[in-house]
Amino acid sequence: MNPLSSPLLTDHYQLTMLESYLQQGMQETAVFELFFRKLPPTRNFLVAAGLEQALEFLENLRFSAGELAWLKPRFGSVLVNYLEQFRFTGDVHAMPEGTLFFPDEPILRITAPLPQAQFVESRLINLLHFETLIASKAARSVLVAPSKLLVDFGMRRAHGAEAALLAARASYLAGFSGTSTVLAAAIYGMPSFGTVAHSYIQAHTDETAAFEHLVRCHPKNSTLLIDTYDTEAAAIKVVTLARKLARDGIEVSGVRLDSGDLGMHARRVRRILDEGRLEKTRIFASGNLNENRVHELISSGAPIDGFGVGTALDVSSDAPALDCAYKLQEYAGKARRKRSEGKATWPGRKQVYRKYDPDGRAVRDVVALEKDDLHEGEPLIVPMMRNGQRIDGINGNRKLEVIRRQTVANYDRLPESLRSLETACAYPVEISPSLQALAKKVDDECGPITSTRNLRV
Repeated sequence: MNPLSSPLLTDHYQLTMLESYLQQGMQETAVFELFFRKLPPTRNFLVAAGLEQALEFLENLRFSAGELAWLKPRFGSVLVNYLEQFRFTGDVHAMPEGTLFFPDEPILRITAPLPQAQFVESRLINLLHFETLIASKAARSVLVAPSKLLVDFGMRRAHGAEAALLAARASYLAGFSGTSTVLAAAIYGMPSFGTVAHSYIQAHTDETAAFEHLVRCHPKNSTLLIDTYDTEAAAIKVVTLARKLARDGIEVSGVRLDSGDLGMHARRVRRILDEGRLEKTRIFASGNLNENRVHELISSGAPIDGFGVGTALDVSSDAPALDCAYKLQEYAGKARRKRSEGKATWPGRKQVYRKYDPDGRAVRDVVALEKDDLHEGEPLIVPMMRNGQRIDGINGNRKLEVIRRQTVANYDRLPESLRSLETACAYPVEISPSLQALAKKVDDECGPITSTRNLRV
């Protein structure tokens, strides 16, 4: 079995609940919503990502003979027989990928028979959480370096193969220029970039010979790694080599800095290259970079044309997890509401409306019931799947490049304070009066919550 497409990639309790639901005949329509409870201290907004993989998962969800054979001795025949014909037949509503969103706003709604809607929880969270996590991290680099080449360099320290692939996709969706991960480029149709390792330089007995071999092997686009030994001395060698290569009509596309004081070296190397008439040769920097370091380098005026951002991006080092949840909001036509301390939910099927000022900047969001019609706001949640099939022409199956362009355009509609790396004042997200009224109605029907202060152990 393919572990990444197997329906057994779930939590054990999903199967436990399914078995009980089936025994009790609980198969009426359920509505679940996926949302994020709060932002990490270093985020002013989140970028919705992972919907494409989520829809693909739902479309192809089925159990193989081998998987059913593994389940048979562990669960009853009622469950195993049910899973033989298991398919997702429900509806999906979601925010399109690249939508910027805030706490308490559902980004995905599943409407399906209860066993189906329940079972898909774990993998949906797994996919949407991770890609949203990485896209939201990548957005910060894009905002501070909008005109620079930004490349995902993080595969080798990503938390596994799927994480490396999805991180490349999510960062490109958020506005990165491409990735060094070749398979991601092949799968998702995005640009790939690469230079050489220091070992390539070390394997040659002469640094200049290493440079020449690389450029002649890749005459149309090559970036020389110049900090293996002496960065500025290597830059001088590049200038000398460039004169020789020019006789054959070959140009040196760029040089890469990967260590030391990147700002200082970039200034010195830029001067050497310019004096050698290599004004078009780009400087690319890498080496333990994150959005804050990129911002510092750009703000200091360092003449760097592009950045490779690796580990900090692919593991979202400053905020490695987001507080997200997938909760039941309606079952059998009746609104449901979790009232756990610190984790209460808003009941019912919801829509998110975004309101803009005359300049087109977002000013506030309203979380309302789906049946509400707030004409003055833009509805953010749209239908993606009906009866288990994607809706043709809907955003869920847009090409990645189109999503990327829309994501970058969405940044321009943010309030200026939210575009900073600094923590801004919270963006206003209001709960509509009708939604508040529904929550009160559900609470009244359930009865009061007993205060723990009045309980005796």
